[in-house]
Amino acid sequence: TCRFGDSSTLPHNIINHRESCMLMVANTLLDTEATAKAQEREKFLAEACPPLDLPYSRDELLELCKKLHEQIGISEEERYSAEFKLNMVLNEVRDLNIKIVDLRGKFKRPRLKKVRMSADAMLKALLGSKHTVNMDLRANLKQVKKEVKEEDKQLRDVGDWRKNIEDKSDRKKMFDG
Repeated sequence: TCRFGDSSTLPHNIINHRESCMLMVANTLLDTEATAKAQEREKFLAEACPPLDLPYSRDELLELCKKLHEQIGISEEERYSAEFKLNMVLNEVRDLNIKIVDLRGKFKRPRLKKVRMSADAMLKALLGSKHTVNMDLRANLKQVKKEVKEEDKQLRDVGDWRKNIEDKSDRKKMFDG
């Protein structure tokens, strides 16, 4: 008993035997299909083209030519209509393939732009003219009083560059004088 499953668990010779059996079955199926097609072709040709009996008189020969000419016209019309239908189907398949390729390639995700917008403008855009509440976010913040320390005053005074220059100019006068 041979089960189809994971081939890694089966020994190598069983795998080869299974493959050869599958190939033999496929070959027999192909052979039967080819013989069926050949028989169908011969049957069609026997119906469509009966054996030709050439008459010996001129009138009968002309009549046979007219009959064959009509049959050729009918078969050409059938061939043309079949060819036309085939071309229509092929064009439709090609158009559908083009549409599929277009649909796959068209929809690229766009890069989103950064937008600076206040909360009021965002609510107005979302809700329309219904929005009347003012969202002033700074109004809700706590007010903190800053205590001015003596050290900060001294740092500010030392940090003033104009005063430093004036002090240095007085020193320069001391050394010059």
